[in-house]
Amino acid sequence: MLYSRRLAAGLLAVLLLVQPLHADDLPELGDVASNDLSLATEKKIGQQIMHEIRWREPSYLDDADVEAYLNQLGGRLVAVSNDPGLGFYFFPINDPSVNAFAMPGGFIGVHTGLLLSAQSESELAGVLAHEISHVTQRHIARQVFQSNKLGIASMVAMGLALLAARSNSQVAGATIVTSQAGMASAQLAFSRDFEREADRQGFEIMRRSGFDVRGMSDFFERLQKAVRLYENNATAYLRTHPMTGERMTDMQNREQAVSYHQIADSDDFQLVRAKLRAMQGIPSEAIKDFTTLLREKKYASQAATRYGLAYALFRARDWEAAEREVRAARKLKISAAMLERLLADIRLAQGDVAGGQAIYREAMQRFPLNQGLSYGYGASLIASRRFADALHFAELQLQNYPQDVRLHKMRAESYAGLGRRAQEHQALAEAFAVQGDAAAAVEQLQLAQAAGDANFYEMSVIDARLREMKQRQLEMLKEKRN
Repeated sequence: MLYSRRLAAGLLAVLLLVQPLHADDLPELGDVASNDLSLATEKKIGQQIMHEIRWREPSYLDDADVEAYLNQLGGRLVAVSNDPGLGFYFFPINDPSVNAFAMPGGFIGVHTGLLLSAQSESELAGVLAHEISHVTQRHIARQVFQSNKLGIASMVAMGLALLAARSNSQVAGATIVTSQAGMASAQLAFSRDFEREADRQGFEIMRRSGFDVRGMSDFFERLQKAVRLYENNATAYLRTHPMTGERMTDMQNREQAVSYHQIADSDDFQLVRAKLRAMQGIPSEAIKDFTTLLREKKYASQAATRYGLAYALFRARDWEAAEREVRAARKLKISAAMLERLLADIRLAQGDVAGGQAIYREAMQRFPLNQGLSYGYGASLIASRRFADALHFAELQLQNYPQDVRLHKMRAESYAGLGRRAQEHQALAEAFAVQGDAAAAVEQLQLAQAAGDANFYEMSVIDARLREMKQRQLEMLKEKRN
C-alpha cells in the first residue's frame, strides 16, 4: 500500500463507517474547532510532512504542468470557501489508484488515478471541494487534538513512520499502530459528521465556483458501481471516505434545488489528462495509443489528443514529429500554456535556444499566472549558462511568490553557476525554511558562513538569518517536547 494512501487512512482521513445524520441536522463542526491546534501550528505540521513527501516519497510527481493545473483548479474552489487563513497547496501523486487526501495546513494530494478516472472537470472539482472542506472546517484539528493525547511530535513522527512503511512495513508497523490507537476513539464520535459536513460544504463550494454540482454525486456513484462489480476491490478513496446510501441520497436531494447547466471542461483539464496518459509506459506504446485514438476519432478533445501524441513523440526524441502535432493542436483554436511550453521545449531540444526562449517569453506574457512557464524559462536560462539572467528572473518571480520552493532552488542553481558559494547555500537555506525544515536551513547557512566568498554586507545578512533559523529550530524542539 502506497505512502499517500496510508497517510490518508492513518493520519488524516475519516476512517469509520457509522450511522448517517440528515444533512440539515449536522452541527457546524468547524465553528468549534479545537483550540489546541492553532492555524500557525497546523501549517507548520503540514509543511514538515510535505517536506518529507518532496524529498523521500518516490511517488511524488514533480511535474510543474500538472501541479499548476491542480492549483489553478483548487484556487478557484478555495476562493469561494471559508478558508480560515491557512492557504492551500495542491500536489500530484503518481499512483494509479483513485484517491485524494488532505493534510494539516491545507496541503492536498491528488493521485493521478483520480485525474484519469474523472469523466468531467466537475467530477474532479467535487472531490477537491470535499477535501478542501475537511480542512476549512478544522476537521483535522478536532479529530487529532480533541482528546489532548496526540502532540505535534507524534503527528510528524507518524508521517515519517508512514513514509518508512512504504519500503519496509515491519519497521514502521508498530509506530503506526501505536499512533493510530490514540486517534481511534476521537474518530468514533466525529467521523460520521465530518464526512457529511464535508459533503455539504463541498456542495456549496461547487455551486459558488460555477461547476456542475452533480459532479460530486456522479463520481461517487460510479465508484460505488465499480465496487459492486468487483467485490472486495473498493477504491482507495472509498476506503478512506466511506460512502453510504444516505449520504448519496442527501447529495442528490441538494442537487434538485439547483437548475441544470452544462459546464464545459477546460482545455487544461483535457491537456493534463493527455499528458498523464502520454507519460505512462514506454514512448512507442503511448505513440501507438494516441495515433489510434486520432485515426478512429475516439476522443473528447482532438487538440488534447494531439498534444498527448506530441508529448509521447517528445519522449521518443522525435522532435520534428512532435512539433508538427503541437502546431496541429494550435490550429484547433486552443490556447493553453502547456502547449506553448511543450513547443518551447521542443525547440530547445533541437538546439534552437533563442527560438525556444522567445516562445517562453511570449507565452509568459499571455499566461502571466502560469508558474510552469516560469520554471521552464528559468531552467532554459540555466541550461544555456545565462546564470546572471536566471538569477535576476528568479528574484523577480520571488517578489510575487516568496514561498515557491522551485524558485528558491532556481536562485541557488544560478548562484552555483556564477560560482557564488555563500549565496548558493543561503538560497538553499531559504528553500528549506519555506518547507518548514529549520535544521536543514541552519546547516545550509553554516555552510554559507564557511564558504569564504561573501562580502561584509552579505555575511551580515547570513549571520542574522542564521540566528533567526536557530531560534526557529529551538522553538520547534520545544513544541515537540510539549
